[in-house]
Amino acid sequence: MNKKTQNADLRLGFVPLTDCAPLVMAQELGLFRKYGLRVSLQRELGWASVRDKMTYRELDAAHALAAMPLAACLGLGSVESDCITPLILSLNGNGITVSSELYQSCFSREGKFREEIQRLRHKRIFTFGVVAPFSSHRHLLRKWLSAQRIDPDDDARIVVVPPPQMVANLKAGNLDGFCVGEPWNAAAARAHVGVCVANSAGLDPGHPEKVLMVRRAFAEKRAEEHFALVAALLEACEWCAASDNHEQLISTLARPEYVGVPADTLRQGVEEFCIFPDRTMADPSADKAAWTLELVRASGLCPNPERLDMKLAQSVFRLDLFDQAVGRLSVNSEPTPA
Repeated sequence: MNKKTQNADLRLGFVPLTDCAPLVMAQELGLFRKYGLRVSLQRELGWASVRDKMTYRELDAAHALAAMPLAACLGLGSVESDCITPLILSLNGNGITVSSELYQSCFSREGKFREEIQRLRHKRIFTFGVVAPFSSHRHLLRKWLSAQRIDPDDDARIVVVPPPQMVANLKAGNLDGFCVGEPWNAAAARAHVGVCVANSAGLDPGHPEKVLMVRRAFAEKRAEEHFALVAALLEACEWCAASDNHEQLISTLARPEYVGVPADTLRQGVEEFCIFPDRTMADPSADKAAWTLELVRASGLCPNPERLDMKLAQSVFRLDLFDQAVGRLSVNSEPTPA
């Protein structure tokens, strides 16, 4: 790999969640520098900000929800933007948390929550937060509600809330619960305002969660930087997965410029919820493309469902580019920094 430093910063966006860890550690461990990159990490409030900044070329690449590159290509929620993913950054990682009040009143026995919804249906509707319309969170929440014989369309309201604002909205009574990535489930429990009642591992184990989202033009016109970025982040994923590194990872993510929460709040996500993949799991394979395609299709929010096919999905989930980046990674003999 060419170690020559780039003239300009590569603008890389992230949302403050535990699974932004590969981006943070690639910066902190000097992995971007190892691959000849100079990266500017940009902390964003939520996924709408990431989407818009990718669309209008204010970011070159970003930590993103698995379905975001596909949704961008379809123009769902924004103007069409030709994006791809060459790398899966994390699997699993989400939890469903309900307010402490709701948990105490409705979760003492099976079926009681549904009974309460039916009893109050003419007085109020229970409201749950998710982080984006096209996300695993919406899928997981709907699956959890349906398993309790609660209709997610008629018996509950699902609204979009940025991840860092979930706990405040739960505390204020604006939400009865939410599905979000860590550390925000743990933060709700730490503040004694919520109880986590389900997670990704129990609802849809091994689902692709976050990906590296890049503009197709960036991948093609700045191919060397693109391959270097994928290689650096893949090394970071493998570092994050090693349990011996978890204390350093937690203390780094806790810093205010990254996730900015107490270290103990991050522990659950790092040690239990998030799966950081090695090169055998980080590939944007056909099965991951198919899972994401079905996620978007099942949402019912695509005005042109005829465009939702595997040809489109595999043009977004670029296994060929991942393989090329891994090839470059394997010939780089320098060890990952400690």
